[in-house]
Amino acid sequence: MQPDTQGTLGNLPAELTHFVGRGREIGKVRQLLSESRLVTLTGIGGVGKTRLAIRVAEEVRRAFDDGVWLVEFGKVAEPELVAGAVASALKLTGPTAQPPLELIVDHIASRHLLLVLDNCEHLVDAIAALAESLLRAAPRLHILATSREPIGIGGESVVPVPPLSVPGAERSPSLRMLLRCDAVALFVDRARAAVPGFELTEDSKIAVARICRRLEGLPLPIELTAARLRAMSAEQILQRLGDRYRLLIGGGRAAPTRQQTLRQCVDWSYDLLTDRERELWARVTVFAGGFELDAAEAICGDGLDPGDVLDLVGSLVDKSILIREACGDGIRYRMLETLREYGRERLRGSGDEQALQRRHRDWFERLALRAYAEWMGPQQLDWIDRLNREQPNLREALEFSLTEPGEVGSAERIAVGLYEFWVARQRVSEARYWLGRALERTGGATLEHIAALSADTILAAMQSDIQSGSARIEQARVLARGNEVFGAYVSGARGLLSLFSGDFAGAVTHCEQALPVFEAAGDVLHQVSILLALGAACGLLQDTDRAMGYQEQALAITTARGDSVYRSYALSQLASTTVERGDLERGAVLVQESLRYSRTIDDLSGVASGLAVLAFVMAEQRQAQRAAVLVGAAMSVAESVGSQSVKLLEMFGHHQQAQQSATRALGQRAFDAALRRGHELGIEGALAYALEENPAAAAELPAAMAALTRREKQIAELVAQGLTNRAIAEKLVISQRTAAGHVEHILSKLHFTTRAQVAAWVVAQNQK
Repeated sequence: MQPDTQGTLGNLPAELTHFVGRGREIGKVRQLLSESRLVTLTGIGGVGKTRLAIRVAEEVRRAFDDGVWLVEFGKVAEPELVAGAVASALKLTGPTAQPPLELIVDHIASRHLLLVLDNCEHLVDAIAALAESLLRAAPRLHILATSREPIGIGGESVVPVPPLSVPGAERSPSLRMLLRCDAVALFVDRARAAVPGFELTEDSKIAVARICRRLEGLPLPIELTAARLRAMSAEQILQRLGDRYRLLIGGGRAAPTRQQTLRQCVDWSYDLLTDRERELWARVTVFAGGFELDAAEAICGDGLDPGDVLDLVGSLVDKSILIREACGDGIRYRMLETLREYGRERLRGSGDEQALQRRHRDWFERLALRAYAEWMGPQQLDWIDRLNREQPNLREALEFSLTEPGEVGSAERIAVGLYEFWVARQRVSEARYWLGRALERTGGATLEHIAALSADTILAAMQSDIQSGSARIEQARVLARGNEVFGAYVSGARGLLSLFSGDFAGAVTHCEQALPVFEAAGDVLHQVSILLALGAACGLLQDTDRAMGYQEQALAITTARGDSVYRSYALSQLASTTVERGDLERGAVLVQESLRYSRTIDDLSGVASGLAVLAFVMAEQRQAQRAAVLVGAAMSVAESVGSQSVKLLEMFGHHQQAQQSATRALGQRAFDAALRRGHELGIEGALAYALEENPAAAAELPAAMAALTRREKQIAELVAQGLTNRAIAEKLVISQRTAAGHVEHILSKLHFTTRAQVAAWVVAQNQK
């Protein structure tokens, strides 16, 4: 053997363009290379695996005495040629009859070097066998591989390479903030290469940010797009991105053929799959925003056993087609929109698209109806999380039902099924949008239609649109004649319409007509809703005896059922009535309990109402300073929710009474200062203040007690910023239940009981 390598350090190519971003990934890969002898970078084509591997290899080359060697398999088609490609990259020569594997082993057995095996996915079995042989024969050998799926041998560390960071959805982000996003930085760098003198400006920044979001931070499409600036403006490119596969062509001639257009890049991945993997890829594009295994098995498993779907989904994850994400106690899968569009083309070509859309709609209709049926029970928070995760799919199902001839009845049923969820999440406008579209196309004296008309009536009332609500309930009244249950729906909705329009006596009359029908039918959900409407109306009529009776009954039912949402409402109402009756001590206990439930379900309107009632209690107990702060906090939270929450405060008037009393006691100047303090508390600060949670002790906690994971530290920072569980979930793209679980772990590890303590601890740590 005559190796021709003495005196060289490898064969890494010089970079022709700037390397952008990836600081975190570089650090992680370097760390793993020091701990593991085989590290594989995985990800979809065009995500930047090769550039990342070469950059890491360049940074660590001094650590390998015998160099860093790149082996490119992109043009190697036959498994039998794998070893020869490695020998060639190492510049090895030897006797003609000597097998390449022996040649390589003889050369590297005692050497300390790093092999970079690039583009392994189409030869993964052969490369796995070779890598295992080489690692066994050469104890100082390290391998860094890139592949669209793991190599799959023992001791391998796999690093999924994500897309580059993209800008948020801010309407007018600053130029400095945009350039901190790696995707934008890459676009600008490649744009300058294509159009010398290109700069990101106030005029172009929004179009560039949207381009990077539409391209999902994928480096290859971003580079192809930037090259288009030679002939088009950023705004013109953005307008044409609807057909990204047609637009994004013309990569550099030096690039591998598979990366000269976006379609060629994705074709390469598609061609490497089995027929069944290709079929499932196409089928799962029916989902919007991701899916969970139960849905995939039911919707996409035609002709497959459930176990087959699980195996195929796992294989698509391994091959970087699907992205696996934790959600609560389960797993969710999603696909980059670039890959979804490609798979959807294949689905259309198969002729199965419409049938699959109908199966998708049917499954999510059943999900919505099941959630509605089980709403008042111990699984309520789980249902809120699941429906929240499935909003894109539910919207897709609604849209299909509204646009496909003869399917509108499903849209009406889905919308009614989601009514409780929409109200609990304060998505009244969206609820009215879907119900309105469905009601334009449906009719008849059916329970579903009466329920939809009644729901839309209540939603209109919540937004003070009394005229629309009155028109809807009149339609329902005409259709409900002669049917007692239908009539109860109408009476209940008329009662709530009356309540929101200020006709409290009318609200009592209508609700009392509906209540016995729902009780007799065993319809607990509507029964509790009517009880609370009666409690509110009687309270506003100063009939506190009857109000308390209805509210106590609602609280007993919701407590027995394990409900959270309506229990929160019942506690809030009962606290208000108890205070009105002069029992300030019990009222304070009840309102604090209602605030805890409002925090749990992330009901900011409930938080605002509770703070207002507590402000009234403090004023009555001559704690004017505390009352003024709580008034400011209540108004601030209500304003953050919207005008309807502010109107609810005004309807009951507790904050106004507290304001008058506190102003008299403190004087206008001192009251205004306390009011500003309440405004500035933020939601978590307001809750901590109201619940008398003392954060001061948290600041004294030694840092050593904070054995938090990286994710927990990140969430602790967000808690300190005053974000709710829902806001944290949306910011980090995780489920609300997962966010809540992390918060609970943080509290447990730090030996705290409140979020305010966490916030104070974070502030203290940041000051050290």
